[in-house]
Formats: sequence, structure tokens, C-alpha cells
Amino acid sequence: MNAINETHAPQLRSWVASANQADGDFPIQNLPFGRFRQAGSTEALRIGVAIGDQVLDLRATGLIDTDDMNALMNASPAQRSALRSAISQGLAQGSAMQAAWTDALMPQAAVEMGLPCRINGYTDFYTGIYHATTVGSLFRPDNPLMPNYKWVPIGYHGRVSSIKASGQRFKRPMGQTKAPDAQAPSVGPCQRLDYELELGYLIGRGNELGEPIAIGQAEQHLFGVTLLNDWSARDIQAWEYQPLGPFLSKNFATSLSPWIVTMEALAPFRAKFERPAHDPQPLPYLDDPLNRQQGALNITLEVWLHTAKMRQAGLGPERLTRGNTAQAAYWTAAQLVAHHTVNGCNLEPGDLLGSGTLSGPNPGEAGSLLELSLGGKNPIILGNGERRTFLEDGDTLTLRGWCEGDGAVRIGLGEVSGTVLAASAA
Repeated sequence: MNAINETHAPQLRSWVASANQADGDFPIQNLPFGRFRQAGSTEALRIGVAIGDQVLDLRATGLIDTDDMNALMNASPAQRSALRSAISQGLAQGSAMQAAWTDALMPQAAVEMGLPCRINGYTDFYTGIYHATTVGSLFRPDNPLMPNYKWVPIGYHGRVSSIKASGQRFKRPMGQTKAPDAQAPSVGPCQRLDYELELGYLIGRGNELGEPIAIGQAEQHLFGVTLLNDWSARDIQAWEYQPLGPFLSKNFATSLSPWIVTMEALAPFRAKFERPAHDPQPLPYLDDPLNRQQGALNITLEVWLHTAKMRQAGLGPERLTRGNTAQAAYWTAAQLVAHHTVNGCNLEPGDLLGSGTLSGPNPGEAGSLLELSLGGKNPIILGNGERRTFLEDGDTLTLRGWCEGDGAVRIGLGEVSGTVLAASAA
């Protein structure tokens, strides 16, 4: 686990004035990494750090000599900590670097953000206990959770090529579905398109093939956290997912926040990881005293919907849900790393682990429309009178997240948004 140090000090202020505004996502205590270029250009993506409403070109500061984000992620924990400290000192009020670094800043409004790193592999887990229970009850009322759920972190390997940065616009997927009263399936546009509110955990330094990562060492292999929307075609999923799990229902689009909030930045926002007393406790390879003490992350997550009619009427987006990850996740990020590698699987810098849908225990904390509408049975009535059971063409869905706590400055994960377009003509 990362220790709280001088880079987290609540009294720390930056010479970048916008970083000192209350309730901003990117104060000097955050310093998330991403890749950017000037909007409208075709230049190569460069590594940047968000500070207030600006992006700091990290190579232009002289602190790094590469534009390869994966190489930076592969650094040792000590090297990453030293880099964070140097960035913090250079951006702090009174720093001798202010004059030299001013030219390395660019307004975020003037840049185009790409994926924060090169993603080599993508595994999506299913850690949301309330999501799993609610969805399971829709399909298996007498047995919502499968027998293995509380023993093993469930996951499947996803598609890397369709992962895009925030702002992704994608066509409604086509696929095979089968109505309950139909004799045979048919092919057509998805009718039950959904979002999934998730976190993405990005791997820093990997492991050698055949060498598992012990849970006590797992956090040293985690670089940071980002927001993730694992778009889902629920009707296609219902027909295809047995016996091998999701396929076409998931691989058409995945949207990722452009900013990686590092594990160092999250140090003040850790929480206890506790199982109900009557639940089975993790097997030894998934258990560690420090993981129990502070393995969970205290992150508030929100979902916002902006429909085409809202935009036409000049209305802003409407919040659908708000919840917290400390309540939602049944497995910690460290446990996912330990389980992923227990068989000898090698993780690499930039590998992405999805948390699965992080729904809370209350209806207003659901992380998908499947839950909010109870499988389409209870339409959601929006403020402008529109009804939704699932997403419609023209809908823009945005996930937001932030951390706050006593004795710490609020930091944000930014946001990730995506817009649904009409399906391709048959």
C-alpha cells in the first residue's frame, strides 16, 4: 500500500491557480496521467499530467525522456513515487520551476485526449455484489448468485480493439437474439442497450509467465485507476452468454476515461475491506491483513444521461444514480491481480482490469439500466417527460467519480462519456 506523504498535504497549493479551486477534479494532490495532443493536430500523443484546467507536458519539463506511457508505467514503485514528488514540488506555490514550466502547460480545452496508455490486454471482472444479486434475481429468482461467486473473482477476457477514450461515438450493435415465444433466433439491432458503471485498474510493472503475484505484493503492480463504461447489449447477452459468457454483447464498444489516477494519489481514500460474518472468507492466496485493513477504495461514482431531446431543448444532462465503490465491490483490486496471476498468467504494463458493474445496495445506486428499470419492467421517467428502459439512439451517457474524506483534499477521476448512434443499415 502507498503511504500518505507530503504530496497529499491538504495545505499544499499550486502556482497554477485553477488547481486551487474548491471541488475541482485536479488539484496538486491528484496529478493524474494521460496522453494528449493539440486539438486538430496529427502529432503523436504526449504524456501529460492534469493540473487544474491545464495539462502539463511532462517531457517538456525534463522529468522524463519518453512519450511511451507504458514504459513509464513499468517503472518501479520507488521510481514512480520519486516522479510524483518531483512533479508536485515543481507545481507547488513558490517553486523555482514556475517560469520554466509555464511554457509546458496547455489548456485542457485546447487538447485532444487519447487512451491513457497502450492497452495490451483487457479482463473484465464481476465484483459488484449488489449488481450480481439484482441481475441474477431477474434471471434466476431462486438462485441469484452462482455457487462460486463468493469464492472466486469471476472474470472474462474482453476485446481491446474496441476500447476508446471518452467521447466515443459508436453504432448500436447488431446481433442474434431470441424472443421467448419464438421458434428460432433472428438478427437485428440491439433493443436493450445498456451501460455499466465500472472502474478500470491499470497494471504498472508486470510479472513473468509462470510467476504468480502474491496478494501482499499486488498493489506494487497496480499503476492506477480510471473510469470505465462497459457498454452491454442485454438482449444479445441473454441469448449468447451460456455456456461461455459474453461475446458480441460486449465487444462492440468500451469507453475509458483519459486520466489515470495513480494508486499514490488514492492513498488518503482507502477503506476497510470487510466481508459479512456469514460469508465465506477469502482463500489464503486472496487474503492479506493489509488488504483487510485498507484494500477497498472510497470513490463516489455518478451516472448522467443527456438525451437528444434534452440537447435540442437546451437542457443539461440528468443524473441517474450516485453510489460508492467501498460498498459495491466484493473483491479488491489487489485480489483481482492475485487471482489473475495465480495460474501463472503474465500481466503486462497497460493491461486493463475492469471491476464489473459497481452498484450499491439502494435503488438510486444502481450501475446499469437493467437494474434501474428491473429488466425493462419499470421505465424511468426523466425530468423532461421522456421514458427510458434502455438507451436510445442519440443518448450520451457520462460517468463521473471523485474521492473526498476528512483531512484530505478532494480529487477527481474526471469523466468518461459516450454517445449511441443508429445501427448500420442491414
